[in-house]
Amino acid sequence: MNKAQIFKNLHSAPRKLLILPNIWDAGGARIVESIGAKAVATTSAGVAWSKGYRDGNQLPIRLLASLAEEIVNAVKVPVTIDFEAGYATDPSKVAKNLKPLIAAGISGINIEDGTDSPDVLARKIEAIKKLGSDIFINTRTDVYLQDLVPDEKKVKETLDRAALYQSAGADGLFVPGLVDADHIAKITRGTELPVNLMASTELPSADRLAKLNVRRLSSGIAMAPIGYGHIARLAASFLKEGDSRVFDEDGMGYSQLQKLFSNHA
Repeated sequence: MNKAQIFKNLHSAPRKLLILPNIWDAGGARIVESIGAKAVATTSAGVAWSKGYRDGNQLPIRLLASLAEEIVNAVKVPVTIDFEAGYATDPSKVAKNLKPLIAAGISGINIEDGTDSPDVLARKIEAIKKLGSDIFINTRTDVYLQDLVPDEKKVKETLDRAALYQSAGADGLFVPGLVDADHIAKITRGTELPVNLMASTELPSADRLAKLNVRRLSSGIAMAPIGYGHIARLAASFLKEGDSRVFDEDGMGYSQLQKLFSNHA
């Protein structure tokens, strides 16, 4: 069984959540793998910032492909990459952009509709399927995240898009911003696609989500701003006083990190 099939199977167990902490580099990938992650997922924002770019389809595809290869080479578990909107509007260009990531050995992608017409994403999915790869295509719809329709229409709009994306070849449905338990239940019952949600303090517990038949829970952007915020605080304290005691706190030890990366030497 190849990694893409293993990754797909991780979405198939009823009442069991696949939990993915989204990272942005090979080091983070190796760390989350070492503490038990069954797969590695990236956050587009964290990846873009780590390369010096703004989030939002700004990152050159060559940099994303290079990062994908670095992460795949650093871990043994499947890797899924946030592909944003495909870094192009033309479906054939989106498919072309994806080829080097597939060659790098990824097992899945997220690809989003944003404020575009759902037909645009459907055509992108169809173009990707023509590549003949078996990667897991997790389609993100921003119906809830960007309030694309009134609240009373969000369930139906999400399910209509899910049906369209599934017919185009999608393997999963990612609905960031969806937190209401009643809406979650209606959406998981209304689509055959495994439903993926994004971490939020407003979400029901993980156990409750599993009972609602949510199959995947992603941290999304959450960890990157916290990580960069901590770096900023440490650096600001050190710059202000030059006091080395600012670094007197628990962290991962040098030898522990060296051991993590010994298989990559």
